[in-house]
Amino acid sequence: MPLPAIYPIVDTQALIRRGRDPLFFADALLEGGARILQFRHKGSYSRATFETATRLASLCAAAGAAFVVNDRADIAALLEAGLHVGQQDLPPALVRRVLSDRLMLGFSTHNEQQLKDGDAEPVDYLALGPIFDTGSKQNADPTVGLERLSSARRLTTKPLVAIGGITLETARSVWSAGADSIAVIGDLMPEEITKMTVRERMEAWLKLK
Repeated sequence: MPLPAIYPIVDTQALIRRGRDPLFFADALLEGGARILQFRHKGSYSRATFETATRLASLCAAAGAAFVVNDRADIAALLEAGLHVGQQDLPPALVRRVLSDRLMLGFSTHNEQQLKDGDAEPVDYLALGPIFDTGSKQNADPTVGLERLSSARRLTTKPLVAIGGITLETARSVWSAGADSIAVIGDLMPEEITKMTVRERMEAWLKLK
């Protein structure tokens, strides 16, 4: 499927800090019209975590949305889900030995050289960030900014996902700078997280495109 313009990320650590369950949050996003969800879990995968990922995959399938697992090629293969890997994970060429060619594979980059290298990898899209300052990642790489995003756009013909500190107020400038899609974590979490407020926030994002 084409990469949706809005790419919500269900981050377990961020949700735990807010006292919310990933399934509750994901269901609200899907009700709001999300066409893709990434499950981002940076801790160890317990049986309970795998069960959560399995249920998320089912929710996405029922809604006709793509489901992507962060980091873990084995979990993605088991769930027949897409996968997103970073610079410290298995290289995409090795990931493809585990993941079917028909499943979506994305790759994080943080500067122009990494983006050039990533363009040669067997991936379906590249992510670049953080575009702005972000609180969702510890020891984040230096911010890219809109000017470098625009320059980086010329380095690849693959779909480009911008990530990092992007809000409703800055989203249009990010698309204008060349991003095909915007990955969002924190700005999809209103001050009061309820089914209604999350659904409305997702709908507000979709109205931008």
